[in-house]
Amino acid sequence: MTSAVDHVRTTLTAHGHVGGITELPAPAPTAAAAAELLDCPVGAVANSLVFEADGAPLLIVASGGHRVDLKKAAAHVGVSKVRRATPEFVLEATGQQVGGVAPVGHPAPLRTLVDTALADHDQVWAGGGVPHAMFRTTFAELLSLTGGEAVAVGA
Repeated sequence: MTSAVDHVRTTLTAHGHVGGITELPAPAPTAAAAAELLDCPVGAVANSLVFEADGAPLLIVASGGHRVDLKKAAAHVGVSKVRRATPEFVLEATGQQVGGVAPVGHPAPLRTLVDTALADHDQVWAGGGVPHAMFRTTFAELLSLTGGEAVAVGA
C-alpha cells in the first residue's frame, strides 16, 4: 500500500485502534461501491469529504446514506459559505487523493464534523487513505480519532 495508508495506519495505532486497515479487492471511491464490497449498509460507510469553508479546509465525515447539507454545515461552523473543495485543495489539506480520503493521517489537524447518523450503526467503515483501503471503527471512536464535533449534517 502507499504512504498515505502508512500515515493513516500510524495515526490509528497511536490512538490505540487495533482493527487495522482492510485492503479491498477493487477501488471503492463511493459509499455505494464500498458498501457492496464490504457487505454493509451504505449508511455505515463514513465518507471523509473535504470542503472549503471561507478558504479553510473543513472535513465532514458523513454517512454514505445521505448528502451533506452545506448551508447547515456553514451555519454550524460560523462561516458564510461551505463549498466542495477542488482535488488539489483536498490533496494539499490531507495528503490524500479524492476518492480515498481517510478521516485521519493528515499533515495537520483539520476541523472535523462527524455525522450523527453514523451513530445508528454498531460499526462503520472509513477510508484508509486510498480508494481500495478502509478501516472498521465506531461513531465514538471516529469522534475520538478526529477530535471532531458530532453534528447532524444530512440534507
